[in-house]
Amino acid sequence: MSAAPVIRLSGIGRSFAGDPPVTALHPTDLSVRQGEYLSVTGPSGSGKSTLLHLLGLLDTPSTGSYELDGIDTGGLRDRDRSTLRGRRIGFVFQSFHLLPHRTAEENVVLAQVYNRSPRAGRAEAAREALRLVGLGHRLDALPTTLSGGERQRVAIARALVNRPSLLLCDEPTGNLDSASAEAVLERFDELHAQGYTLVVITHDPNVAARAGRRVAIRDGVLAEPEAVR
Repeated sequence: MSAAPVIRLSGIGRSFAGDPPVTALHPTDLSVRQGEYLSVTGPSGSGKSTLLHLLGLLDTPSTGSYELDGIDTGGLRDRDRSTLRGRRIGFVFQSFHLLPHRTAEENVVLAQVYNRSPRAGRAEAAREALRLVGLGHRLDALPTTLSGGERQRVAIARALVNRPSLLLCDEPTGNLDSASAEAVLERFDELHAQGYTLVVITHDPNVAARAGRRVAIRDGVLAEPEAVR
């Protein structure tokens, strides 16, 4: 018996009240298997952020259902959604959101504190996550002494430290120069090769091209490339 997809969207959509109501995401289906590397592209205002918020359990759909690792998220209480999000999803944003007066290791450890991971082993897990992104030699560095690419890699380590099922990335190279962006994308390639499931939301076609599978969103409609005009 095959494992459930990491993501299964069935007729999921999101509308906002208004006169007239605004449909940010039309009902859509999407399935992402364990180990897939998916990019979602689209212009500003296309619905990318709405989709991100739904996938990240930061918002609830108006219609349809969302299963994460086979768990139907629709009937969960807010507390249970937060717990599921903390345990199953790692976020990487355009802004690094690192605490400037905490070391790289301490920033990664804090992700485990918020997730209520057992105290024993937090530091070693943080060090291992930083080694995974090539920063084992910068454990004690403050974010202010790191390059933009290194700070984003600390953010990736923070996203990985709780061993999530899904790495959800929102414009992860948006604040980086081309060399730093390439270094981050190489880390994504390595994580994909190791079996991580990645969903990268981006407006950059060069970033999207690194993914093994690509979908596009236009005017709230999500489709595979050949179906997008």
